[in-house]
Amino acid sequence: MPTISFNLNGRAVSTDAGSDTLLVDLIRENLGMTGTHVGCDTSQCGACVVSVNGDSIKSCTMLAVQAEGADVTTIEGLARDGEMHPMQKAFHENHALQCGFCTPGMLISAIDLVSRNPDPSEAEIRKGLEGNICRCTGYHNIVKAIQAAAAEMRG
Repeated sequence: MPTISFNLNGRAVSTDAGSDTLLVDLIRENLGMTGTHVGCDTSQCGACVVSVNGDSIKSCTMLAVQAEGADVTTIEGLARDGEMHPMQKAFHENHALQCGFCTPGMLISAIDLVSRNPDPSEAEIRKGLEGNICRCTGYHNIVKAIQAAAAEMRG
């Protein structure tokens, strides 16, 4: 079994995993970061989205061995020194979640979107979230939250 070493939420980790182990399974089962969810097993829902070297990816589509040497951020790594990330705050303040199952992947995707487009329009946000499915909301408050967070992140 190969040993995989990478940074997870700013901390160096090293763990054994089979060559066919998915990153989502390694994160959840080996490393205990259960905020990353498995929702569909078909790469459709986006509940498993994490950041790998600054890019949001569906961790159910990536083998764990591909994370060797990478910087991986999960929902657990967004807060700093007890302070929520601006995107987390905006989701809370704009009631952009209901059951919360999709929220970790939605947040990671939204942060990636705003890092690439600091002032996204409503249409750009909706297009940018196409790979994330929320079965509870109509996305209206999610879009509002991303716009609010983008404004705060711009300064």
